[in-house]
Amino acid sequence: MTAYANQMKAYIEKYMAESGNEGLLDPHAVAEWAYHRGLHKPSVRTIVDAIASDIARFFREEYRTSPNGQRYRAKHAVRVKTGDKTMSLWADMDDQRAPREHFVRSFAQRRQQIVGDCFQLKTDVDVYNGKFPSQAPIQIPLDFTYDVEELQLPINGKKAA
Repeated sequence: MTAYANQMKAYIEKYMAESGNEGLLDPHAVAEWAYHRGLHKPSVRTIVDAIASDIARFFREEYRTSPNGQRYRAKHAVRVKTGDKTMSLWADMDDQRAPREHFVRSFAQRRQQIVGDCFQLKTDVDVYNGKFPSQAPIQIPLDFTYDVEELQLPINGKKAA
């Protein structure tokens, strides 16, 4: 664990001890608590990262509707590594200057994220079920074929989002 991660872990534990929380943590409440106690002082880099995070959130949340009524996400990111720095580069689907290869890579990376999320979900469920063997095991199906098909069904004569 990095020094920064150890620092965060220490003040999270202190927050938990002082706040008497009931096992649920709100990262914003912890951050506000740490900031007001001088435990976490944001650097210029932290502030720039926060603004960049807001911009990326805006990109992720920008949806448009195609001529045939399909709601689609307009901007897509590709994670690239340059030297020891990793960054996300975004392109707009409606910008004809954006290379097709960007979207091929973006869609492949998003699919890989979904696979990773499913793997971690299965691991988490398996561990939880192992910790409570006397309870009925939680079942999480990972085949999304029917879920996607259901979302594609017409609603009032229109395709779903």
